[in-house]
Amino acid sequence: MTAPQPTVFTSHLYEQDFYLWIETTAKQLKEGRFSEVDLENLIEEIECMGRSEKKAIKSNLIVVLIHLLKYKYQPEKRFLSWKGSIREHRRRLKEAFVDSPSLKLYFQEVLPQCYQDARKQASDETGLSLDTFGVDPFTADECLDEEFLPD
Repeated sequence: MTAPQPTVFTSHLYEQDFYLWIETTAKQLKEGRFSEVDLENLIEEIECMGRSEKKAIKSNLIVVLIHLLKYKYQPEKRFLSWKGSIREHRRRLKEAFVDSPSLKLYFQEVLPQCYQDARKQASDETGLSLDTFGVDPFTADECLDEEFLPD
């Protein structure tokens, strides 16, 4: 009886114990045992990491936009927690851009769609009409500017 191929073993390991699969794959790569690496699942995980980074950009941007909208259109209800949330999510965006500068282009591409999503959520949260929020009042630079808060 022949021993199972290493990639078959690591492929099953991926399904049974993800963390052990990661450790095994990293060890195989460090030791140059490339023929043993479960390439199919490794590629899938790398692609997934890229999607996760993009989702984080969108999520953080939407939170910034929602709170900027609420800050602008509900001045009588300006809570310190809104400012804190804006600062925190701006920080997360900036950290992402330090780690992966190419994500800044993605940020600019998704800004219009994120604004539409934020508009809807801000309308739901405030009870204000969707039309109140207008057409994209914030620039990409304003979204990231630590000092910017709308009047």
